[in-house]
Amino acid sequence: MTSPRKTARFAFASAVILLCLSGLAVYITIVRLLESEQWVIHTHEIQSALGALDSVLAQAGRAHSAYVASGNAASLDRFEAAAADVSLADQHLRELTNDNPRQQERCRRLESSMQHRLELFRKSIKLHHASPGDSEGQAALTRQSIAHAAESTSILQQMRNEEAGLLSIRTKRSDRLFKIAVLTLASTFLLALAMFSVHYRLLSAELAARGNAERIARDSEASMRRLTVRLLQLQDEERRKFSRELHDSLGQYLAGVKMNLDMLSNSQPSDRLLTEAIELLDQSISETRTISHLLHPPLLDEAGFASAAKWYVEGFAQRSGIEVKADLPNGIGRLPKPVELGLFRVLQESLTNIHRHSGSSKAEVALKVLPHQVVLSVKDFGRGVPAELLEVFRASGTNSGVGLAGMRERIRELGGQLDIQSTSTGTLISASLPLQEKPTPSRVSAAD
Repeated sequence: MTSPRKTARFAFASAVILLCLSGLAVYITIVRLLESEQWVIHTHEIQSALGALDSVLAQAGRAHSAYVASGNAASLDRFEAAAADVSLADQHLRELTNDNPRQQERCRRLESSMQHRLELFRKSIKLHHASPGDSEGQAALTRQSIAHAAESTSILQQMRNEEAGLLSIRTKRSDRLFKIAVLTLASTFLLALAMFSVHYRLLSAELAARGNAERIARDSEASMRRLTVRLLQLQDEERRKFSRELHDSLGQYLAGVKMNLDMLSNSQPSDRLLTEAIELLDQSISETRTISHLLHPPLLDEAGFASAAKWYVEGFAQRSGIEVKADLPNGIGRLPKPVELGLFRVLQESLTNIHRHSGSSKAEVALKVLPHQVVLSVKDFGRGVPAELLEVFRASGTNSGVGLAGMRERIRELGGQLDIQSTSTGTLISASLPLQEKPTPSRVSAAD
């Protein structure tokens, strides 16, 4: 099945080809039309030349008659000038009709008749000089001249009729070529317009489909982000609940068992196994408390982020052996609970990544509280984040590891920004969150 894009391309290519073909066809037709118009103009020139030749013949005849009647020398001069013009007009007519054998034949007959007629005029003039009163001689010459005049007139009329017929044919041909050019241009233009219309509709449909796909992708991405944030919220709630259960349930049971063992140890002589059991139980209670606090430290709800962060950094340094320098100012007060929880999770994830992946032996943690913003930065001096992973994270934030993506979505949901800068000498993670209200004084101290 042909795709819409291929169909659109075919329609566009067809429209362009039609326009090119129409341009070529119109060009050829216009060239032929110009040639036909040249022939029409040529016919008009021949008709004009026939009229001019007829006119100079008439002028020669009138000048001859005037001289014979009056003997005026000026009339004789006009006759000679007209006779010269007859030769020139006849030569011009022969040049114009050079493409038509029939007209050339008529030109030869016309030239012969005109020459005879002019010769008779000259004889009449000579007779007038020799015998001015010889009317019979003049009458005979006049009759001969009239016969040649009739022949010349007949030939001129035949040539006019020939050119009139040619003019009619050539005019019709020019009109037909003009109509063909107009029809060709109009039809190809309409076909090209139809093709362009099809191309436009197909392109609009493709753009609409692409827009819908992009909108669906954006909706899916937004839905995925909402789902990720919801999962993080549920994870925090489960951690808080599990931490409370460990502390209030299992922790209390272990504490009760330890109390019973202590009473048993005090009432009976010391036993090595009993002593080891008490020590293991102490460790279990300590580990349970540590796990509970790591899942959701009570200090975060009771004293705020600064106290919880100091407690976590100290415990992390002891457990991991990584030297952590913490710059956490005192007396910053309580931040909004979502902000405190988001910062603490970023701190947890960042230090965990340093321990797992960086290979760094030390780290730095700093917190800055500005009038309308709080910034947490965690820096290590390890091998850095791979360039490919960092590029993907900056481009989309997806497929860059669950921890990084979780941090980014958590901070983004709070209206903040997470930035990662990494080189071969270390990595810096900065989380900035807006503060809608000023920090409130903490009612529980870090020592408590």
